[in-house]
Amino acid sequence: MAGLGFTAAHRRRLREMWRSAGWPCHDALELDLLTAGWLQRHFDAQGRETLRVTDSGLQRLAEARQRHQAAYGEHEALVARVAREMQRAGRIAWRGLSLRAPLLSAPEPPGSEGGRVTWAMAMPDVYSIRHTTVEDYVEPVAHEIKVRRADFLSDLRREAKAAAYLALASQCWYVLRAGIAEPEEVPAAYGVMLADEAGLQVARPAPRRAMRLPLAVWMALARATPVPPAEDHGQAELSDTDGALQPPARATSGPATADSQA
Repeated sequence: MAGLGFTAAHRRRLREMWRSAGWPCHDALELDLLTAGWLQRHFDAQGRETLRVTDSGLQRLAEARQRHQAAYGEHEALVARVAREMQRAGRIAWRGLSLRAPLLSAPEPPGSEGGRVTWAMAMPDVYSIRHTTVEDYVEPVAHEIKVRRADFLSDLRREAKAAAYLALASQCWYVLRAGIAEPEEVPAAYGVMLADEAGLQVARPAPRRAMRLPLAVWMALARATPVPPAEDHGQAELSDTDGALQPPARATSGPATADSQA
């Protein structure tokens, strides 16, 4: 195991064995875990084999849990920081929304109009809209926060998730803990912010597209509770005049060209 490492697959199998009756699968993962001494074979009076997690296996599970908790705490702290920044920019922000996004799948046969629409679930870490009563100025923005490189690379392989974000927001951003990835690794459809102790730095602005929110998104926002403003937040109540100083692209116009990206 020194050469293989303790992968996520090994961790899941070890956790499953700890929670279950221990019936073996006799696959490569169990072979690795038995060889490393993290699982142990047992036989009952009838000769039936079961597997039990050893003390060293429990120690590895505990270490993995501690790392996960540390990463989760760092992730949630960065999510809260991004939400506060959106509020300071005069926006209403939500955390952990579950939204349904319409995706256009393969086109219909020749002679028919349009294509078949499928639905995908999207759960942006931070989702925000402008504080305005003018629908064309809402400018929905999605932020996806990553503090571990493994999670970032896993996200890049989820094409449906990326398509769902683009279907729900006029701007999409990756907010990355500084050092886990380079801006060039992020798809061009996303903007990139790098987070460090000094704050959030825009490494690449997000492309802006004019769009109106679908009714299903408005209904989801109506059922959800936005992030409450901080007690010292002076922009919790902005008028339409304030929100329209630098308006985003109207839904009836072309791509936006304003300087403000976040």
